[in-house]
Amino acid sequence: TSFSTPKKKKRDDGMREHVTGCARSEGYYKIDKKDKLKYLNNSRAFAEEPPADTQVRNPPVPARRSEQRRLLSSFTGSCDSDLLKFNQLKFRKKKLKFCKSHIHDWGLFAMEPIAADEMVIEYVGQNIRQVIADMREKRYEDEGIGSSYMFRVDHDTIIDATKCGNFARFINHSCNPNCYAKVITVESQKKIVIYSKQHINVNEEITYDYKFPIEDVKIPCLCGSENCRGTLN
Repeated sequence: TSFSTPKKKKRDDGMREHVTGCARSEGYYKIDKKDKLKYLNNSRAFAEEPPADTQVRNPPVPARRSEQRRLLSSFTGSCDSDLLKFNQLKFRKKKLKFCKSHIHDWGLFAMEPIAADEMVIEYVGQNIRQVIADMREKRYEDEGIGSSYMFRVDHDTIIDATKCGNFARFINHSCNPNCYAKVITVESQKKIVIYSKQHINVNEEITYDYKFPIEDVKIPCLCGSENCRGTLN
């Protein structure tokens, strides 16, 4: 037994009339060339550009960045400036690179000029508790990982960037740094973000003060700044 698909009839208003009363039950049907051309002509008419005096052109990139800074500064009086800056950081990340540093091993360097009081990069890693941090620190020593990539957020939380972090973990310590670290709260979650203290030139190394607690076993500081304290702790 063969079943024939019911034919679709066209009404006077151009709409198709379905025999079963339901378009879904009748499958697909081929569109006539006349109907297709009529649709394409209507689409072209709507797609035509508006007159020159009504067009809105995007300003150049430097002008857009300047406008973003102006809007940001106008909001700081009534809104959470840290949150606005954090959103701006996600919108346009700074161009950074890591390479060999004269301070220690690897370092993070600017690939574009960075103005003072700008967010440079977020310190990304795993949020862990103090107990887990102690266990991991011992395990990393057994594995031969000498450098520490743990950053304390508060009394209970530590960010571990040893095996899952970003470029921020390569930032070296300096007793006279050009950046500083700050804990901000975004959507009820604490984050560590690196801010610039001053203008940073292209190819200049990004540094901040680790502010390690004072301990009996000293870690020598190699920053080489004039006011170097001699040790990290």
